[in-house]
Amino acid sequence: MSDQLSLFGEVEDGAGSPARGVALAAHYAEAAVIAAALPSGVYLGTSSWSFPGWAGIVYSDNRPQSELAQEGLREYARHPLLSTVGIDRSYYAPLPIPDLVAYASQLPDAFRCCIKAPAGVTALTLRDPGSTRQQNPDFLSLDRLASDLLEPLAAAFSAHTGPIILEFPPFARGMRLEPAAFLDRLDPFLAGLPDQFDYAIELRDRTLLTEDYRQLLAAHGVAHTYNYWSAMPMPGDQADVVPPEDLPFSVVRLLLKPGTWYEDQREAFRPFNRIIAPDEAMRRQVEQLARRTLARGRKIYILVNNKAEGSSPLTVVELAKRLRHKA
Repeated sequence: MSDQLSLFGEVEDGAGSPARGVALAAHYAEAAVIAAALPSGVYLGTSSWSFPGWAGIVYSDNRPQSELAQEGLREYARHPLLSTVGIDRSYYAPLPIPDLVAYASQLPDAFRCCIKAPAGVTALTLRDPGSTRQQNPDFLSLDRLASDLLEPLAAAFSAHTGPIILEFPPFARGMRLEPAAFLDRLDPFLAGLPDQFDYAIELRDRTLLTEDYRQLLAAHGVAHTYNYWSAMPMPGDQADVVPPEDLPFSVVRLLLKPGTWYEDQREAFRPFNRIIAPDEAMRRQVEQLARRTLARGRKIYILVNNKAEGSSPLTVVELAKRLRHKA
């Protein structure tokens, strides 16, 4: 994309200004050309969508974050390259049925979201009101997953539900499971998951990424999430342990460059309207993962966070350029 930073990161006019509208129209036009050259089976999107700094990149005007959170999906889904999105709020609390109905009303028929399972199911420990870590009695509870997430999705959002991401946060110091014990508990949980939805595991503890873990995923037809995150190996290194060829589909979540931390990147990158820290090694590895997945006729969902390079929709553009059909 020509002069990307100046065209899409430097518009200073007021909300709804003609300059911003021109910038967005140009961005959409170039994105549409790139999208037309993408192979089928590639779903690109961002980890969330409510960022006022994306005016002129995704949105036509500078709306408040609260308004974008409620109504922004309609315009987000018009972007030629944004064909999926992450819904993270389900990690922290159940999604009310009216909210799911409102989301569905804003999305086109074929648009599917990547939805995080609740921490109440995937966290081994939780903080009590006194901020003390306690064992979570609902860790890997199928009943809790059903009541908090799967049943609401089935009732109000099934047509837009893509992979359900089961993120396992790092174990608290002194309260951890060794890899074999983790897999012993994960095995019956995966066996009991309803077939109505697709599932992908995201690990945040590198010691759990083992050959036995790969075999367990393959046995249950569950995907691995290749994350780009502070304390995990690079996505390509994860693929050395869990090859995408073994999986029913692939999920990539580009969150934070390994060795960096959320608060630092958030302050350095906001308002998230330009790429600040491009990572060519990461982009190359994502391209390789995608091509390996697509070669088997399988889908790949790629979600980008602003804290990966500075502006997730602009990183999506750069990845899409790499994934175009080769001449």
